[in-house]
Amino acid sequence: MNYLQYYPTDVVNGEGTRCTLFVSGCTHGCKGCYNQKSWSFSAGVPFDEAMEQQIINDLKDTRIKRQGLTLSGGDPLHPRNVETLLPFVQRLKRECPDKDIWVWTGYKLDELGEQQRAMLPYIDVLIDGKFIQELADPSLIWRGSANQVIYRFKI
Repeated sequence: MNYLQYYPTDVVNGEGTRCTLFVSGCTHGCKGCYNQKSWSFSAGVPFDEAMEQQIINDLKDTRIKRQGLTLSGGDPLHPRNVETLLPFVQRLKRECPDKDIWVWTGYKLDELGEQQRAMLPYIDVLIDGKFIQELADPSLIWRGSANQVIYRFKI
């Protein structure tokens, strides 16, 4: 899996101060997508052990308290990304059990396959659904268009 950007301190992509990882790879092709450069699975750089450890270290850093990790993209729940992200979120919840995980995906919750659903026990907040430009509403919190749904599984 590749990623485009990592923000060790972010206050925009979820509640509280967070770490945010924008993964590469998305097949939804939403008209008006704000992050079209993330569509290619080869965009960015490989997500490696060093980056995984950096995120864990940042979440454990007591100088800047972070509420958790945000996974966006691209699409973190694309099967090609789940292969890498599932073991990572499992590790993150073991090593940082007090941190939450937010995920944005173009898939709807009821469309998720078995492999994608394996991520759900580790996700605290899921925002699902493709961005639909005709339903775009800048007043929405945590969503780009009115069709998207926020699921709070744990918080």
